[in-house]
Amino acid sequence: MQSIKEFLDKASDAYYKGSPIISDSEFNSLADSINYQEVGTKQDNRITHHFQMFSLQKVFDNELNKDPFNKYTNTVIVTPKLDGAAVSLLYINGDFVQGLTRGDGKKGLDITEHLRTLVPAMFHGSAKINQITGEVVARKEIKNARNYAAGALNLKDIEEFKSRELKFIAYGVQPSIHEDWTADLGQAKQFGFDTVLDSDWREYPDDGLVFRINNNEEFETRGYTSHHPRGAYAFKTIQKGVETELVDVLWNVGKSGVVAPVAVLKPVEIDGAVVSRATLHNMAHIAALDLEIGCRVEVIRSGEIIPRIVRRV
Repeated sequence: MQSIKEFLDKASDAYYKGSPIISDSEFNSLADSINYQEVGTKQDNRITHHFQMFSLQKVFDNELNKDPFNKYTNTVIVTPKLDGAAVSLLYINGDFVQGLTRGDGKKGLDITEHLRTLVPAMFHGSAKINQITGEVVARKEIKNARNYAAGALNLKDIEEFKSRELKFIAYGVQPSIHEDWTADLGQAKQFGFDTVLDSDWREYPDDGLVFRINNNEEFETRGYTSHHPRGAYAFKTIQKGVETELVDVLWNVGKSGVVAPVAVLKPVEIDGAVVSRATLHNMAHIAALDLEIGCRVEVIRSGEIIPRIVRRV
């Protein structure tokens, strides 16, 4: 048990330094098996976002007949879905006072001092308290750029954080200021923010496109599910899988007591990360794919995070 903990401590440290040694799903599976808690973490050190940071509904290119908006009457704006670490910024009476990681969308960790080095010190919106959301990103030529950016937010040494030369790119202003979302970002631009409407985003990694209704009133009228707004969605392409061998199947027991199969794979590199395990969901999924030890399989990183087997080759 201790050896697993030591390995997870090492894996956690590598992740925060931007050079992960195992995939997210592998880390989570091992962490669940020993009820692992990272050194220095606390259960009560998260802070509530002033406005909830929702995720986006995903539509893939094999679902082109699917229209999340149904019918819309106003302009839809298309921007890149940047691949970094989402954060929120809080401005009170124009002054930057707090920066949080996205966390679970409702609460995040305080990274104010890190973000002071990346964002304008002042912003005036339509209210006394304003929240700006966006992505902290690293240049796309950096290997594992998303992990590199996300890991940097956990660095204790601010000088080391500054040395990573990250960038904050804004994509949201709350509450809205103008009739249109693009005008809100235009106002953010006037205060010195880079936004997803700028052209130099191409220097940074993206993993799809975001479609958003531009009119703020219509966007809010459409409302929200418990997870995402109905006025925006992410469009992503189906990834081409990588072929490897199914070496074994392990059965993991999660915190909830649910037993789930995990595929042990011959290590293979996918999008800059070495993958050696993948989710198998349940026995029905294994049977549907007709999997057996030693067979060749096609693996993708679903959402570029969780590896999964999509077919037997």
